[in-house]
Amino acid sequence: MQITPVLLCGGSGTRLWPLSRKSYPKQFVPLMGEETLFQASARRLSGICDEFTFDSPMVLTNSDFRFIVTEQLHAAGIDPGNILIEPEGRNTAPAVLVAALRAQVQDPEAVLLVAPSDHVIPDVDAFHAAVAQGLVAVSEGQMVTFGITPTHPETAYGYLELSTAPDAAGCPVALKQFVEKPDAARAAEMLAAGNFKWNAGIFLFRAADIIAAFEAHAPDLLAPVAAALKDAEVDLGFLRLAPEPWAQAADISIDYAVMENAKNLSVVPFDAAWSDLGGWDAVWREAGPDDNGVVVSGAATAIDCSDTLLRSDSDRLEVVGIGLEGIMAVAMNDAVLVADKSRAQDVKLAVQALKDKGAAQATTFPKDHRPWGWFESLVVGGRFQVKRILVHPGASLSLQSHFHRSEHWIVVEGTARVTVDDEVRLVTENESVYIPLGAVHRMENPGKVPMVLIEVQTGAYVGEDDIIRYEDVYARE
Repeated sequence: MQITPVLLCGGSGTRLWPLSRKSYPKQFVPLMGEETLFQASARRLSGICDEFTFDSPMVLTNSDFRFIVTEQLHAAGIDPGNILIEPEGRNTAPAVLVAALRAQVQDPEAVLLVAPSDHVIPDVDAFHAAVAQGLVAVSEGQMVTFGITPTHPETAYGYLELSTAPDAAGCPVALKQFVEKPDAARAAEMLAAGNFKWNAGIFLFRAADIIAAFEAHAPDLLAPVAAALKDAEVDLGFLRLAPEPWAQAADISIDYAVMENAKNLSVVPFDAAWSDLGGWDAVWREAGPDDNGVVVSGAATAIDCSDTLLRSDSDRLEVVGIGLEGIMAVAMNDAVLVADKSRAQDVKLAVQALKDKGAAQATTFPKDHRPWGWFESLVVGGRFQVKRILVHPGASLSLQSHFHRSEHWIVVEGTARVTVDDEVRLVTENESVYIPLGAVHRMENPGKVPMVLIEVQTGAYVGEDDIIRYEDVYARE
């Protein structure tokens, strides 16, 4: 059987701040090893298994993330040819519906596996075995969700109440009801009962069945979502949903819109490890604390600490903890979080406080990822800025000019092809070029390896909006 994976790839990234932010949320960050959560999710939903085969994934994301998605899929060796761009976030119900409508056009018997792109599931074989169990129920007209066996009385997750206790074989069980996030006492009761599972938000169903469920339980979504797909436009290989009808779709989750009302919903119990990494306490738990309950990552050192997470994601910033207990400290070049580990779910309050005071760190990542690569500011002064810029092999920045600044480029790795007005030349390592104020210029990487340069901007204004684009292969304004 062929399964089309659908990866939901949005999010605001507040609970894992400062490493995860609105401009670069947690699924794109290598939180647990070298691979990002998005790449691990895509790899988990790819390839050939004993009972089924995964088709190329369908990815639902927004315009800001489209090139990051493409780049990370390429790096994981996965075809990035089926990416849908949502004009604005409308929650999971419209996203799932548009994926089902698109899949049904391509194959009337299409089976979809819908999953968030930021979960950790270490035992891929166990997950595939659960999917195989779910296919049995799907073949009988059921829609399937996957219930995670609780390991502790968690208050941050919603729960699924099963009609009966599951058997040891992991067979599908009829769902009795969804349960909202409980308080601590109720969570402990559900853990002891044995027939409650965490709601992972992962679903398996035929496209025809979920569309029928929308027709029965959320018919108002059908017209705007179908119109957004019908009027979608192809843009650089991406499929951009039409913004006007999409804006008319209700902002609602798939659980509220459909699943809580569906009568043909079964639960496949999943007993292996799982986490949505919904806070730094979850990262601490998944990382495997030592005998003292300490987790260190990056340039971090713990001395006489217990029950503590210390993490530095900057090679220029050492984090040292002495005598700490129940603390999480996460450092980046531009922001440091220090909090009681029991307050992990309150990190979003810090993000809101930073937004209220206008701090860029609330939403903006230190590295600004672009279609051609990325840049980061190293030093900013009153009339100057120093950046490090990486350009991918074969990539090119737009042909542009500036009103208020001149630039000096020093190539430190690779080779750049530089256009300055009518002159085009190659600039290699240890060479530099000057871009006068107002000059029409472009930077390209003609080589096979990444090109890195240091850019020194000088002038009355060095903001990113001081730019006129004349040509751009990425069709940006």
